[in-house]
Amino acid sequence: MQQRKIIHIDMDAFYASVEQMDFPELRGKPLAVGGGARGVVAAASYEARKFGVRSAMPSKIAKEKCPQLIFVKPRFARYKEISQQIRKIFFDYTDLVEPLSLDEAYLDVTENKKNIDSANDLAREIRKRIFDEVGLRASAGISVNKFLAKVASDINKPNGQKTIHPSQISEFLEGLPIEKFYGIGRVTANKMHTLHIFKGADLKQKSLEELTNLFGKSGAYYFNVVRGIHNGEVEANRIQKSVAVERTFSEDLNDDQQIRERLEALSLELEERLGKRNILGKSLTLKIKYKDFSQYTRSKTREDFYNSAQEFYQTALQLWQARPYNKAIRLLGLSLSNLNTEEKKQVSVQLKIPFEAFE
Repeated sequence: MQQRKIIHIDMDAFYASVEQMDFPELRGKPLAVGGGARGVVAAASYEARKFGVRSAMPSKIAKEKCPQLIFVKPRFARYKEISQQIRKIFFDYTDLVEPLSLDEAYLDVTENKKNIDSANDLAREIRKRIFDEVGLRASAGISVNKFLAKVASDINKPNGQKTIHPSQISEFLEGLPIEKFYGIGRVTANKMHTLHIFKGADLKQKSLEELTNLFGKSGAYYFNVVRGIHNGEVEANRIQKSVAVERTFSEDLNDDQQIRERLEALSLELEERLGKRNILGKSLTLKIKYKDFSQYTRSKTREDFYNSAQEFYQTALQLWQARPYNKAIRLLGLSLSNLNTEEKKQVSVQLKIPFEAFE
């Protein structure tokens, strides 16, 4: 059976880079897209990241970390325009393209249109074309499945690429800090640290039963990916059914004002994420996970589309106030479904390439 070759292309600081490309006076300066007095950062330039500014950070904190930070309003129509230019380049090489958002995608180049045997060379050519034709830099990861390609694309950022050859998978994953595993967030990583799991090698020592007992259904995922096993295919023309944001808190919340602030931040983040995908929806769902791990979800559907963070927040607040329990909260989440069919198509891709072509 022919092994796949999957490329994950990830644009470097996409929103901020577009702004710096279009407005030369912003080049070389710490820049945040989004924000506002009570907003959150949608994207940060690399100059801003040096100060610790990152996406999803409240604007107030970002400004404290970097007083000279420049905020600009997002221009999603422009980002979509640039994204379409980049995708046209992808389709010159394969029809198996799975955009994850405006700034990243998987490509299955196993049987590519250029008949280029080396996926590594192909990724380098695609990145060069993006820079020459669009004016932006991209990073890439290349390997046998989507998980490995996604992890690899972060290794040599910005403006670099990393190939994980089949013979390197075990050594690479065993030495990888647990925070670098795609699908392991900050809270889970902290929990793993308390269990003396710091790198892939530590995670690999845990049995499937142990991981399932510790992390529930996610345990099987961790057991597989630390062994390089991930069978998810790159799916072209996949229909996205919902867009969600959620946060697990390091300390359980039981304060009314804190919860309101978190709901507001989630509403702003959901607005940013929807703008990134250029989609709308009619059904908003609030998800609450309590300290005892019991869960509460409630939804509200409208005849028209939700259109702003303020509308998300007002509805989320109503759903939260109607909750049956007044217990400490471990997790809050918001998701939007019943999406507009015209804009909700996503693409997924799978790579098949003989492995000698990796070299």
